[in-house]
Amino acid sequence: MEGLDLKQLSAMVNVIAEEKGLPEESVLDVVQMAIAAAWRRDNGDKDMNVRALLDTKTGKATVFVGREVIEDDVAYNPATEIPLAEAVKVKKDAQLGDMVEESTEVKEFGRVAAMTAKQVVVQRLREAERDAVLTAFEDKIGTVMTGVVARVEPRVVRIDLGKASGIMPKSEQIDGEYYTVGERIKVYIKGVEHDDTRAQLILSRGSAEFIEYLFRQEVPELENGSVEIRGIAREAGRRTKIAVMSTVPGVDPVGTFVGGRGMRVQAIMNEIGDREKIDIINWSENPSEYIREALSPAEVTKVEIDGKKAKVYVTEDQQSIAIGRQGQNVRLASKLTGYEIDIELAKAPEKKKRKNAEDSLLNALSEADEEGPAEGLDEKVEIDGSEEMSGTEE
Repeated sequence: MEGLDLKQLSAMVNVIAEEKGLPEESVLDVVQMAIAAAWRRDNGDKDMNVRALLDTKTGKATVFVGREVIEDDVAYNPATEIPLAEAVKVKKDAQLGDMVEESTEVKEFGRVAAMTAKQVVVQRLREAERDAVLTAFEDKIGTVMTGVVARVEPRVVRIDLGKASGIMPKSEQIDGEYYTVGERIKVYIKGVEHDDTRAQLILSRGSAEFIEYLFRQEVPELENGSVEIRGIAREAGRRTKIAVMSTVPGVDPVGTFVGGRGMRVQAIMNEIGDREKIDIINWSENPSEYIREALSPAEVTKVEIDGKKAKVYVTEDQQSIAIGRQGQNVRLASKLTGYEIDIELAKAPEKKKRKNAEDSLLNALSEADEEGPAEGLDEKVEIDGSEEMSGTEE
């Protein structure tokens, strides 16, 4: 056997498993995969369905080539198909559509095939090792870890977490935050993404879960249940709204989260940056009241709810505050409450006309003219061409 000693390789299965921290079955699968690839390289076709079995005690390897049973006297691909007449010679009860395997003992490999086997072993072992590490990290999903920035790319940042590494996509980064290689940062482990060839950790600093985890580290009352987080809406790097409530009478939930002199919320902002504002509001089971709170700091005049839509009325001077820059405040309030919010201008109340002294006097005179001369006075008389009021004769 040239370039690939199966006996030596089978003896190394246990050693490799211990060294890489992998199950022995996983290492054996990798070796058998490599043997199948090498045999196919030397003796078969790339389309062949080939599997291999390795006896780790004897070092004997056997390959099995599987072909689908088809009808006789039709054109077929001998690499993947076998006529029924030939199939029954291999398997007596073979039927159309069955998969029939023919076995061959591996005797030797050519130089190129041996190189192929070695490449497969190295590549598959690396993938198996990485997948094993990532699988071990699955119980850390939903936690925050400190990592080191390993590489900064246009759309992802690669973070080294020690035994494993992960990626932080653009969508999971804090808007306006810049990362430098070698920088230590906290990241939220959002999940493990698997595909056909690899698995990788998805990390986040821009998610609402990251904010919640940070608050849980700063607010011990969350652990004993005296306060709760009922909702978070976040636009990372810009603004976060968090709705909180108390389960204990007399406990101020907003004050609990803010902390003495704002120390608790300041610790969160120190981590995510001062550019992002955090609004902590009181949660309410009353939808109208909850929407009013969510639109804070705007002052709301009236809320009308129809299904999952809410029409909110505000005065003209509060309209821009309620909407927020580029619609951010109303957008986050809508996301937090689950209602589609429409901001409307409240109608200004009609102002009553103020009656001044002049208006009152004129009105009184008008009424007097309509009623006639005052009692005790005669009609106007003309004396020497001028008007004069005469007294009443006794």
